[in-house]
Amino acid sequence: MTALREIRADHDGRTIVLYQAYAPAVAEPALAAGRFVPPFSFHRMTWIKPSFRWLMHRSNWGQKPGQTRLLAVRITREGWEEGLARAVLTTADPDEVAGAEVHVQWDPERTLRGAALNHYSIQVGIGRSLIRTFAEEWVTELTDLTPQVHRIAALVRGGRAAQAQRLLPPERPYPLPAATARRLGIG
Repeated sequence: MTALREIRADHDGRTIVLYQAYAPAVAEPALAAGRFVPPFSFHRMTWIKPSFRWLMHRSNWGQKPGQTRLLAVRITREGWEEGLARAVLTTADPDEVAGAEVHVQWDPERTLRGAALNHYSIQVGIGRSLIRTFAEEWVTELTDLTPQVHRIAALVRGGRAAQAQRLLPPERPYPLPAATARRLGIG
């Protein structure tokens, strides 16, 4: 049984995969460089999501303007956990949220067709003070998932959800230190 709030992600012993959607003008230079480079903004919060299906819902399978290139962003587990250790829930005291380096919110997980499920996925906002660390130290690999996303979306639209499901990235529970998990409302 899935917990009400649980981080589910593609991860290994060293890294975790997060997902982001960008315009081609941002994605193409980043993919060519193998890291985030301008015009990626180092001056505003960037939101990262370990739930592939949630990002597909948010970007309408890469069809929303400015969100047509879907990237898998592999970062170190050390960086992920450091970010979460600094995080504040967006539902906390407004002054605490305003001063936080990292924001966390919980949004309903989604089915392949975008329907809300009865458990939540984490969305993590990396603030301006930490964005260079994220981009230059935590990120280990960028992968363009756009062709795979289009293939999955076509299968879903064609009523072949079982085939689409087999193409989804693997996501399983991600263990966090107990104190961080409690603070973020996980469990």
